[in-house]
Amino acid sequence: MRLSSFLAVFRPALPLILGLSLGCSLSLLMVSWTQGDTDYSCGDELGNGRLFMGRADAQRDSRDEAADEDVQPRIVPYHKDPNKPHKKVLRTRYIHTELGIRERLLVGVLTSRATLNTLAVAVNRTVAHRFHRTFFFTGLRSPKVPHGMTVVAHGDDRPVWLMYETVRHLHQHYGSDYDWFLLAQDDTYMQADRLSELVGHLSAGQDLYMGRAEEFIGGEEKARYCHGGYGYLLSRSLLARLQPHLDTCRNDILSVRPDEWLGRCIIDYLGLSCVEVHQEMTYRYFELGKNADPEREDSIPFKNAFTVHPISEPNLMYRLHKRFSQIELEWTYLQIQQLQVQINNLSDLTPEGKAGVTWPIGINPPFKPRSRFEVINWEYFTEEHIYSCIDSSPKCEMRGADRADVNAVLEIAVGRLNERYQPQLRFRKRRLLNGYRRFDPTRGMEYMLDLALEVYTQKGHSQVIAKRVNLLRPLSAVEIIPMPYVTEATRVQVILPVTAQDQDYVGNFLDMYVMNTLDTHDNVLLTFLFIYDPFDAQRVSQTDVFAGIKAMIGEVEKRYGDVKIPWISVKTEVPSQVKLMDIISKKHPVDTLFFLAGVWTEVNADFLNRCRMNAISNWQVFFPIHFQEYSPAVMYRDQQPSAASSSFASESLRDGHFDRHVFDEACFYNADYMTARTKMAADILDNEELLESMDVYDIFVRYSGLHVFRAVEPALIQKYVRRACNPRFSEDIYHRCVLSNLEGLGSRSHLAMALFEQEQANST
Repeated sequence: MRLSSFLAVFRPALPLILGLSLGCSLSLLMVSWTQGDTDYSCGDELGNGRLFMGRADAQRDSRDEAADEDVQPRIVPYHKDPNKPHKKVLRTRYIHTELGIRERLLVGVLTSRATLNTLAVAVNRTVAHRFHRTFFFTGLRSPKVPHGMTVVAHGDDRPVWLMYETVRHLHQHYGSDYDWFLLAQDDTYMQADRLSELVGHLSAGQDLYMGRAEEFIGGEEKARYCHGGYGYLLSRSLLARLQPHLDTCRNDILSVRPDEWLGRCIIDYLGLSCVEVHQEMTYRYFELGKNADPEREDSIPFKNAFTVHPISEPNLMYRLHKRFSQIELEWTYLQIQQLQVQINNLSDLTPEGKAGVTWPIGINPPFKPRSRFEVINWEYFTEEHIYSCIDSSPKCEMRGADRADVNAVLEIAVGRLNERYQPQLRFRKRRLLNGYRRFDPTRGMEYMLDLALEVYTQKGHSQVIAKRVNLLRPLSAVEIIPMPYVTEATRVQVILPVTAQDQDYVGNFLDMYVMNTLDTHDNVLLTFLFIYDPFDAQRVSQTDVFAGIKAMIGEVEKRYGDVKIPWISVKTEVPSQVKLMDIISKKHPVDTLFFLAGVWTEVNADFLNRCRMNAISNWQVFFPIHFQEYSPAVMYRDQQPSAASSSFASESLRDGHFDRHVFDEACFYNADYMTARTKMAADILDNEELLESMDVYDIFVRYSGLHVFRAVEPALIQKYVRRACNPRFSEDIYHRCVLSNLEGLGSRSHLAMALFEQEQANST
């Protein structure tokens, strides 16, 4: 059972790392790569106590709470009653539900009708996407709700009522899904990563009310409430204990401030006061002055703050976000420098010593091939041309993303040289002599540049020199992108278009379909689409060219009494894939999952499950690249394949290739196709021949706005066949068909061997 769907991608990091062939090294991560001994201190004002409090306070706090924390596991024995019938165990959809694993933090922002489109939007644009879930709670909804925000309106603008409804809503709908709840006002700037790190270090099993502690009006008692302007944390257990007392607090406690009302309710009925320090963790906040400038603010409390308050306007929120992003970036660079120094110092203890440290320090060493087949080729390029082209041409013009990439690398290389050697030397690029690049999957994109540089000294002298520099654009961490939930239980509607020329292959398709779907009771339906040309359509009453196929369908239906295989007959001169799909789409519900197949397709359960997984309604369509077997006449020539190779072929990919020129197979939902076709309607009015020049793949790429997932599919295997390319289709479709036939003949080695044998035969 599939528990969740994720897409993992490697995203190259933006910074580049640069090194010189002179033995020195430069970093475009704004860090110096230090070698040898250093007197650098690991302590710094940014890292000093970012989250943790002092040791003495920690020990005292842990002693006070050790008695309250239950860390003993509770064993629940399982006893099966032999007198009761066995009940089927129903598994949960997600594994974290079954294991009781909850998300860490949910954020609720208290806003109003007046500030929903200003301050609340600023909060949403700056930090909301960094939290797992963010809700905006308001009394009355604005006429126009901002796009991309989850807004909950309670119907009353009174502040205390808004707080009461918000707490009740969080417990009722999300009390069992999250460990921590953060409540803040829309005039609060929040550091999302630091708050997430804070709750990651807190024990979720205790009642906790954490924020900036404030005295009640009058200040006579020791109990404190948490100021709402700086945000405060509520644990899940506290929220559960507070829920039965909310109605009583609403009726008995009189207060103008909602945060003071909530604090009084927690103190009176739970006996808990607001704390700023808990389990060695400190809730850090900063009060922003009236005319403060974030760009000039440089104090330690400001740099270490989790929240900043008050924010008077959206522009100030954006400026704060920019300033804190710079602080986080500087701190990250500082951490990288510290780690590099530590790695360099510890290298003396390794068997290789200093020589074992690879450049750049902290990045994976280059990939070492074990054979000549694993060698990663370097691509040669200049500023105008690249000598490794997609169409196998020896030379092509540098354009698009490649040109932008090379220009950026050249600019950064010269810039880093000037940063390192100014004011003694100043460099200016004359031209690129030679350029090499390769993608190393273990570390990133590597560059080797031979530059002609004009060097200027402080006295005004200049000289042209040639230097080689090495650069690396490292891979960042793997990014997990959550995808919508899909299930393997979805019914797949297989659509099989058949022309008169394809009849000989239908028998094998039906045999594979029966064996892999009907015999296994898979949730699959099949529909035939018989395509008659005008001549055969006129003679259908006397001689039906598809009579043999219809007889085979009848035999299958007779063998499987509950199975019906419908067919649709179409008359057309040009069997355009889009025209045929228009007919099919109108005859099926909008939630139908289609699989467009060909008569050479071997349908199996593995591919059908991937079809269900990779086609996501209103999100993604799937165009698999099938594995095409080579021509047996070229592969084996006058020899027959051995029994060993035949048995091996049944278990793995046979001699062939993934045919990237064919786009006939596709998995998509009917609703997504209908939406794309609707957007295409305006263009058809101006050009009626557009339908014949496009296929379904072009429709989704140009008009859908969905993810078009194109990937190799090893479970989708086709035997060799020479396709009939229709010249009435567009030039692009016809050209792809011809290339598919040519590349499907055989590999280069087999073609070369066939030519060699033919030349030998002719010479004799």
